[in-house]
Formats: sequence, structure tokens, C-alpha cells
Amino acid sequence: MQKAIFITGASTGLGRATAKLFQSKGWKVIATMRDPSKETELNHLSNVTLVKLDVTHQGQIEEAVNKAISEGPIDVVFNNAGYGLIGPLEAISDEQITKEINTNLLGVIRVTKAFIPHFKARKSGVFISTTSLGGLIAFPFGSLYHATKWGIEGWTESMSFELGFFNIAIKTVAPGGIQTDFATRSLDPVTHPDYNAPWEEMQKLFNPAHWSTPGQIADVVYEAATDGKKQLLYVAGADANASYQRRLEIGKEAFRIEMGQNIFSNFEA
Repeated sequence: MQKAIFITGASTGLGRATAKLFQSKGWKVIATMRDPSKETELNHLSNVTLVKLDVTHQGQIEEAVNKAISEGPIDVVFNNAGYGLIGPLEAISDEQITKEINTNLLGVIRVTKAFIPHFKARKSGVFISTTSLGGLIAFPFGSLYHATKWGIEGWTESMSFELGFFNIAIKTVAPGGIQTDFATRSLDPVTHPDYNAPWEEMQKLFNPAHWSTPGQIADVVYEAATDGKKQLLYVAGADANASYQRRLEIGKEAFRIEMGQNIFSNFEA
């Protein structure tokens, strides 16, 4: 029987690469995005259905989930919609804070909640959420982004108990850098003059030459969806694995001190 996956944030980057990979493997793909009318590639692939979905709108979530289920059983839900809000907290508006949390955290929770009855009835299913290396370690100026990604990691671990009771799996895929247009499309940087020097220093930490392609991370999503393991976390990408292992090896406090020294030690407030 043909398997099916429901993907949020499928219009670009990792979401698009994942949709194409699963379609190539013979899966039925429900690819959701805020504006399907702009899509020019996925709509030409067989077994791909485009659905309008802004994960910050509860009504759209209910409509999209009901539409997907009405067309047949869903085996995997991939919560991928999200963006990065980066900058000193004092420079971030309340509207920006609310939008980041609604998209990255509450969107994941609400989409998952909407699918739980379907998976319970089937006594099977897999939820996968894109978190980030930023859900495992913290960089300066990423407090709101980290709050959402760390939140998903903790929420996932807790949910694994109640979902596991019904034979439903829940997992996270935590990539490092991905070679996409994320920086111009899905990154919302906010600056403040008091932090300009360390902000510029932090930018030097990120080297796109060491980042993974969307296809490489999509392969990890496929692994998580199909390996049948109870594993919760899949760290994805060489850069993410190297940084995460460094944190595990030297410990949380030493890693935090090292990060602070790398970014702030040469400057005075």
C-alpha cells in the first residue's frame, strides 16, 4: 500500500527537497505552503498534492489536515515550517516575538495535535519536526530562535511517552547549516548599535562551505521516517554533529564559556 507524508513549509529548501525525495521513493506527498499558486515544480510531480497552509492560523491547520486525511491515510507528518529571528532581545519587538513563537513552536504543536486522533485510530504513525543545531546548543543573539527550537526538543521528549502508548513515534531532525536561501528568505535579523562588534564577530562562525545540501538533510528525514526506531533525535550534517559532539565532550558550562570568549572577549560594553 502506498505510504503518504504531510509536509509543512514545502515551498523551498529542506521542505521542497524532502517532498521530492519521498515522491521519488513512491510516496504520496501532501506538500503544504502559504501560497501554492506560486509553486512551479512540485505541482508537476505525480502523487504530489499542494495544500494552502499558514501554520499560524488554526483554521487553516484544521482545513489542511482534514483535506489530507479525506484523501487517504497519512503515515508521516513532517513539521518543517519555520524561520530564524536573530538579534539582541532588547531590539526585538513584541510582534516579532509572538510571530516567531507562533510559527516555530505553536505551529508544530497545533499541527501535531490535529493529527493525533488519526494516528491513534490507525495505531501507527510518525511525527518528525525540524529543529536545529540551535535546539541543542546556543549561539549569542539567537535567544528567541533557540527558545522555539529547544522548546520543540523538550516537548518532543515529553510527547514520546503519551504517543508511544499508542504506538506512535515522534522524532526531531536537527540540522546545522543548509545551503539554501534561508539567510535572505527565512532569516529575520534584528540589530542594535550597542552590540555591533560582537554581532559582526559572530557572523564569522558561519561558513556555508561546511554546510549540508537540502538533499543531504532530506535523506536524514527519510531515515527517521522509515527506520522503525524509537530514536528521538537525529543530528543532521557534519557541522552539526561536530559542534554537538564538542558540547557533549567538554560539557555545557565549558562550551558556553568557550562560545562567549570566542565572540565577546575582544570587546568592551
